[in-house]
Amino acid sequence: MAGGRRRGSGLILSLGLLVAILFYASLAVGPAGLSLATVTSALFGGGDTAARIIVIDIRLPRALLAVMIGASLGLSGAALQGLLRNPLAAPSLFGAPSAAAFGAVAVISLGLVNVLSVALPVAAIAGALISVGLLLLVAGRRASLLVLILAGLAVSSLAGAGTALALNLAPNPFAALEIAFWLLGSLEDRSMRHVAIALPFMAVGVILLLWDRRAFRALTLGEEAASSLGFSLDRIRLRVVAGVAAAVGAGVAVAGSIGFVGLVAPHLVRPMVGYDPGRLAVPAALSGAALLLAADIAVRLIPSSSEIKVGVFTALIGAPFFIVMILRRRREMAGTGI
Repeated sequence: MAGGRRRGSGLILSLGLLVAILFYASLAVGPAGLSLATVTSALFGGGDTAARIIVIDIRLPRALLAVMIGASLGLSGAALQGLLRNPLAAPSLFGAPSAAAFGAVAVISLGLVNVLSVALPVAAIAGALISVGLLLLVAGRRASLLVLILAGLAVSSLAGAGTALALNLAPNPFAALEIAFWLLGSLEDRSMRHVAIALPFMAVGVILLLWDRRAFRALTLGEEAASSLGFSLDRIRLRVVAGVAAAVGAGVAVAGSIGFVGLVAPHLVRPMVGYDPGRLAVPAALSGAALLLAADIAVRLIPSSSEIKVGVFTALIGAPFFIVMILRRRREMAGTGI
């Protein structure tokens, strides 16, 4: 037990250091490359004006959002996997980002709010909340992997159809173009205003998702065993649904749809925590932050006429990863005769 705690603490420290290194690299990498000394000086108000503007006004909000959104997605994936006791559970597979995007796009296209309004994450969170709640309602408590994926596909398709309708009803072509680019998922041209909008909602979501870490460990014994240990399954589901909605919805509201981080991040660290869902939450959050920071650095380094959207990049990397996971899962089931 003590060895497991030490291993978990070492993993968290290692991932925290990796996030710090990538965060610093994110401040230095870009069309105008900066040395680490220049970045450090600019952060503390030194150096020339151009360097301070690049670091503080352009790259710092981008790096902060990468950490916040990546951590929220990684934690959301770990919480859903713990709740459903299924390693393929993730916000993107169950339609939460698509539904959050629909909620945000709908209010933008109807002219109710602008992209810098505090009401935007509220609309996105409402969409994500409805999608995850609908998923749990449709799939049921003891849903198989196939039922969960089919229910998630239905919810995601419905949200996608709603988004297409919102784009079709956009007040002008320029608004539709802005919405389309925003839906690709990007951290480019974000400001501290976006950080301030997303932070309170994400903080609430993170608190709710961390609340039930011990309950996820009890759920590995089954729902009846968890209930006998004093855990209220209805309250756990409510907190997880609300937490995923708040965390994912706020991220989508300020950066668009960024998929597969919530699926990949928990799997990268699960073997290192002994497959204990109670210890997975914090490492998964740090892994998600590191993944999104690395992806955002990568899109700036890839030669292209215009910067590749980070949501497109994570989808290109995450989709093959998901296929490999399904094939591995199929082999495991075949080996056990299921």
